[in-house]
Amino acid sequence: MPDNRPETPDNPQTGSPFALGLLLRRAHDRVAAAIDEALLPFGFERRHLMVLMRLRADGPLTQRDLVAQTDHDKASIVRIVDDLERLDLASRELVPGDRRLRAVTLTDHGREVLGRARDAARPAEAAATKALSPDQTEQLHHLLRTMIGG
Repeated sequence: MPDNRPETPDNPQTGSPFALGLLLRRAHDRVAAAIDEALLPFGFERRHLMVLMRLRADGPLTQRDLVAQTDHDKASIVRIVDDLERLDLASRELVPGDRRLRAVTLTDHGREVLGRARDAARPAEAAATKALSPDQTEQLHHLLRTMIGG
């Protein structure tokens, strides 16, 4: 039976040019809230998580590299790295051969905390996809990766 209610951000109509974006946004908001809650005990937020993950995968990185790889602006990266240093999750170190540059490095404590945060986030992901079967969850991951070109 067709939905005769007017289209709203909470009720995008099938076939609407807005539906995909609105539905993705609502799904993102739901998952992001669950991830935020899972990260609370660790003292950092999603904005920190993106940098920590980048450092684990590609570090050490200069702040300039972090700006390019995380879509944060320069001032935001400085604040994020300051926070991560205060939490002993990352440190700034001189780059050999260039006294002006400092590379941001994930600390051993940062690696350990990131691992624990990953474990803590598993139930949040499971809750976000509880309406889907395991095959549907895998298909959703595949479709989203395909959509973003990854």
